[in-house]
Formats: sequence, structure tokens, C-alpha cells
Amino acid sequence: MAGVGAGPLRAMGRQALLLLALCATGAWGLYFHIGETEKRCFIEEIPDETMVIGNYRTQMWDKQKEVFLPSTPGLGMHVEVKDPDGKVVLSRQYGSEGRFTFTSHTPGDHQICLHSNSTRMALFAGGKLRVHLDIQVGEHANNYPEIAAKDKLTELQLRARQLLDQVEQIQKEQDYQRYREERFRLTSESTNQRVLWWSIAQTVILILTGIWQMRHLKSFFEAKKLV
Repeated sequence: MAGVGAGPLRAMGRQALLLLALCATGAWGLYFHIGETEKRCFIEEIPDETMVIGNYRTQMWDKQKEVFLPSTPGLGMHVEVKDPDGKVVLSRQYGSEGRFTFTSHTPGDHQICLHSNSTRMALFAGGKLRVHLDIQVGEHANNYPEIAAKDKLTELQLRARQLLDQVEQIQKEQDYQRYREERFRLTSESTNQRVLWWSIAQTVILILTGIWQMRHLKSFFEAKKLV
């Protein structure tokens, strides 16, 4: 039996390691389809004082060829980013292919929304658009070859710079986890306190109801001259 299950177990182990590696990269890429007036939003959990870079490109559906082709230059995408408090961090119109950057100042879930200016494009009216989106967070947003060329760093110095940035990002992640734990603790304490006061209120109501019932029964029996 052990020999039969070893293969699937090793495969599951490799899948788990691959999933952990993807989660640890701090970057993700995907593509999605949007309609003429449709807005698509994503939630990204970001620590405070963390730089985020997004790259996107669009493709327009060709009804005749039935394939997605590169979008025309006139097509634009509007990008809007809101912090956990609902404050607009970024709101800007870009072209059919572009790059947006922002830095978080509040830890938590940031909302990243994209929609096209399709109402201005007769060619796209009623059509479908494919958007390729790549998000990079923290040190993964740094262009290290460009940094090395600008600051004239050796390979060893560049590697040290990368390690320092990774340590700084890990510290930010730890601070954010402590912030989440503190919020969860405060929420739990508030909930427990409300439950306690509600239990006390229920107990008081039951006692007062019992006293009222006893007095009412006593008055009833006295009125009937049963006591």
C-alpha cells in the first residue's frame, strides 16, 4: 500500500511547494475580459509604505477574424486605486497599454479598478476587450538592472541591495500581520464585551419579568380571595 501512495504524495508535495513559491513572489499576472461599460476591480492586501507597480495591455476582439488583436492607440484605460479607508490613491487615464504606480500609506485591502473609454470608440462599441494585467508589490516592483546601471553597483553590491529590500519587505509584512492581529483582538474584545452586556441585560429582564409575574399572580389571588 505504501508503494502505491508514494507517487501521488510526492506529486501533492510538489504542487504544494509550487503554490508556496507563487504566493511568496509578491507578483501576479492574469488576463480578463470586459465589456463596453464594464468595470473590473481587484483587491490587493498591501502593507503600508509599499510600492506597487501595475503593467497592462489590451487586445480587442475582431468579429471577422474571431481572434483578439492588439488594440488601436485611441483606446484608453482608466485606472482607479482606493485605500482601505475608501480614499482615492490614484485616478488616471492611460492608453491601450500602460504602467501605473502608487505607494500605499495605509495597510490593508486596496481596491484596483480598471475600465475602458469604450464609449468614445465606435469600433469597440458592443465588443469585448481582453486586458492582460501584471501586479508587482514591494521589492518585486524594483527594476534591479536599472538600479545597478544607475548607481554603478557590482554584482555583489546589487545582491546585497536585493537582500536588504527583501528584509525590509518582510519587516513590513510582519508589521502588517501584527496590525491585523491587533485589529482582530480589538474586534474580539468588543464582541465579547457586547455579548457579556447582552447576557447581563437578558438576565435582568428575566428577573424583572419573574418579579412582575409573581406580583401579578399575588394580586390575582388576593382579588379572588384565594389567599
